[in-house]
Amino acid sequence: MSGYQGPMRVLSGIQPSGGMHLGNYLGAIRKFVDLQHEYECYYCVVDMHAITTWQDPAKLRDQTFHIAASYLAAGVDPKVATIFHQSGVRAHAELAWIFNCVARLGWLDRMTQFKDKAGKDKERASVGLYTYPVLQAADILVYKATHVPVGEDQKQHLELSRDIAAKFNHDFKALDFLPLPEPLIKGPGARIMSLRDGTAKMSKSDPSENACVFLTDEPDVIARKIKKAKTDPNPLPEAAAGLAVRPEAANLVGIYAALSGKSDDEVLAEFGGQGFGVFKPALADLVVEKIAPIGAELKRLEADPDFLQGVLADGAERAAAIADPTIAKVKEIVGFLV
Repeated sequence: MSGYQGPMRVLSGIQPSGGMHLGNYLGAIRKFVDLQHEYECYYCVVDMHAITTWQDPAKLRDQTFHIAASYLAAGVDPKVATIFHQSGVRAHAELAWIFNCVARLGWLDRMTQFKDKAGKDKERASVGLYTYPVLQAADILVYKATHVPVGEDQKQHLELSRDIAAKFNHDFKALDFLPLPEPLIKGPGARIMSLRDGTAKMSKSDPSENACVFLTDEPDVIARKIKKAKTDPNPLPEAAAGLAVRPEAANLVGIYAALSGKSDDEVLAEFGGQGFGVFKPALADLVVEKIAPIGAELKRLEADPDFLQGVLADGAERAAAIADPTIAKVKEIVGFLV
């Protein structure tokens, strides 16, 4: 954070582009619940990021409510943390344009996520998809967030945010005006993999219906997906070192560890030497125990969109109270009339 002396803040967000799943919960939302008691937290539904690829407008609204409901159902308290939708705070877009003029083309050319998402047809990708990480930097820095809970796949984007903040501070001689945000990566369940391929991240877009456990799945569906998860024919090892070349086994042990609050070695002290015929039912029971109540509460909340609209509107107002003074000062620093 260099010499920045402001309050410790956390900013994070999830795109409203599909159903929330076990990977989202363990990799992000559960951490949001814990962090709200340690930092001043701002949790965003990043609907502006979502439209970098085509979204059906009606579905986008429903998905925005779905993400908000997921936060609440998992235990994020809107009286403690600020829950809002990105497009509800105009300072995000204003700061993103200014940062577009600070960031350099070569920096964006090195962003691997654009290459992955655009694929071979990058000429048809939206400009928004290309400048996505600049908007992400604006999301973070408009709140002067000092910490960002990110997965390894987003670490490069956070580095860009740090580069933009440092260049802005330097170019405009605004020493330590913007913090250099730090990543919060550590913790169990940081990367949950597909139940059908232990080398691929769990994704709602996976073609196999058994690859992903959604928070809204019924208990019997959750149990079936866990029991059908891909494994190998060998029993579980006695220690975590034995999982190194067994990605599917490592994923299932990691899920059990994350949900039970144990280490991989502690899980294997209980199940090591046993086959998946013993371990999978135990894992299925644990996933149902932890996830089914969240799914039931999520569905209850989604049935009350007026309530969710109120939560998001209140959150956007509170978020704007922090973001608006930041963008006003940025405009003054760059020489705009204010």
